[in-house]
Amino acid sequence: MAVPKRRTSRAKRDMRRRQNERLFIPSLSSCPQCGSPKLPHRVCPNCGTYKNRSVIETE
Repeated sequence: MAVPKRRTSRAKRDMRRRQNERLFIPSLSSCPQCGSPKLPHRVCPNCGTYKNRSVIETE
């Protein structure tokens, strides 16, 4: 079984772990009813529609 000769430094360890914390910019699509930006495959927070149907009541 392989055993490391040297201890991994904090900098190298943290650089390896940093890959999981990348910033993720979500892609936005426009709502077909009101045109406001929304996340794809989700109910529009502005007008409350999904797939051209009213799902939730908004004021």
